[in-house]
Amino acid sequence: MRCRMMAAWLMAAAVLSTTGLTATAQDGWESIFDGKSLEKWDGNPAFWRVEDGAITGQTTPDNPTKGNTFIIWRGGETGDFELKLEYKIINGNSGIQYRSFEVPNEKWVVGGYQADFEAGDTYSGINYGERFRGILALRGQETVIGDDHKPKTVRQIGDTKEIQSKIKKEDWNEYHITAEGFKFTHRINGVTTSICTDEDKADRRATGILALQLHAGPAMKVQFRNIKLKQLKPRAATSATGKKKVLLLAGTPSHGFGAHDHLSGCSLLARLLNASGANVEAEVHSLKDAGWPSDEKLAAANTIVIYSDGGGGHPFNSHLDQLNALTSRGTGIVCIHYGVEVPKGPSGEKFLDWTGGYFEPNWSVNPHWVASYNKFPEHPITRGVKPFSTNDEWYYHMRFREKMNGVVPILTDLPPDSTLSRGDGPHSGNPAVREAIKNKEPQHMAWATQRADGGRGFGCTGGHNHVNWGNNQFRKLVMNAIVWTAGAEVPPDGVSAGAVTVDDLLKDHDEAIPADFNKARWQAILDEYNK
Repeated sequence: MRCRMMAAWLMAAAVLSTTGLTATAQDGWESIFDGKSLEKWDGNPAFWRVEDGAITGQTTPDNPTKGNTFIIWRGGETGDFELKLEYKIINGNSGIQYRSFEVPNEKWVVGGYQADFEAGDTYSGINYGERFRGILALRGQETVIGDDHKPKTVRQIGDTKEIQSKIKKEDWNEYHITAEGFKFTHRINGVTTSICTDEDKADRRATGILALQLHAGPAMKVQFRNIKLKQLKPRAATSATGKKKVLLLAGTPSHGFGAHDHLSGCSLLARLLNASGANVEAEVHSLKDAGWPSDEKLAAANTIVIYSDGGGGHPFNSHLDQLNALTSRGTGIVCIHYGVEVPKGPSGEKFLDWTGGYFEPNWSVNPHWVASYNKFPEHPITRGVKPFSTNDEWYYHMRFREKMNGVVPILTDLPPDSTLSRGDGPHSGNPAVREAIKNKEPQHMAWATQRADGGRGFGCTGGHNHVNWGNNQFRKLVMNAIVWTAGAEVPPDGVSAGAVTVDDLLKDHDEAIPADFNKARWQAILDEYNK
């Protein structure tokens, strides 16, 4: 029994054969069990049958199995895929084998990765290697398996008792398995139960069979129904140049020249990223000129950066499902300035998942003030960043995950009382934020998270004033974050942020530069920032 999770962002060109699949669904899901017969399924008829529209395996005191026995899907092999099915178990334990192998000279006996479940309270959702290295990830764990063949826990993604409380006894539950590259994610009833990345090059498996388990031991009964398989095209882990792809989405014109200069800001970051020597390739997509990106462009990105207006008009609001499908496969998300604000509800919940926090109206506030960042946590995003200060519209009192679960504060300061000089309103003030500042509670203006799906998120509330992209430390921090969320390595001294002049800041604007623009004033600001 026990199953093991394997993942890494090595996208093996694992292939999922579609031979034997039934009618093709438009969304890519295929039913591999017709609910009536065991066509394409091969198991010991002494133990397996169809009952009440479900594949049913059963042992009794009079008909035990001497060892674990399996029913094998003969419709093809599994490589990069998603599998969804419903299961019900009475006594004993069972599992779903994938990328597995048939044991030589033992009929209907299988080994390999297994998504575990049981009638008990401990193992449902774990990743177990049947005849294949044993337990690979316990419930609530994210693990990485190294060349020593042993899993190492890198993060807790949930509480095992809390996960168990979501699983129904002797009733139907949904199991969802995602296998992409060498990353394996198990979910039961929508709750992520374990994640494993398999970096054990000697033993890991890129393809193999799919099978369902009936366990030896006391009498038991297990049933499976609504079995659906979806072939995944391996997500482009790199561009054609071998680099991680960064897609910067530049929002439409907003506040006039000098503020919310989305296209110019994105273009500057892209140029500097591409010249930095980091293992990334950045591309700017103008939402004004080209609308929402194509499915192919989004799917190719390792991280998506949104620098745009937000709130009710946030570009993400109408694409939540599409973005969620991408993030569930590890795509990073970076939100800059107004791009961190969305309405409370479905958008807010997704932002909590993707980045760990967001601007929630009537909870968060958006004053202009001078923030000073003198201490940083140890994190790839802060590598090489020195203390800095800027005058910006630094939003604060963000809505974060409960107890900051999985969220790392990156930029923190205590706003002065003067930031709450306005009356209460959706963006200006509320009793909760006033109480927080009265109690001298430090506020977080940038944050990061490593998600349960393996992807990474980052939010930063600064970026209103275009001239602030000329601050070397602020710019380095944001560039570090973009590289980190793309899954590329951030150098020990941080990403090279280049040198930015006023002329650099004046490029690629989609709003006219005023005739009376004072270039010397901006130069003085840059000199002060970078002295």
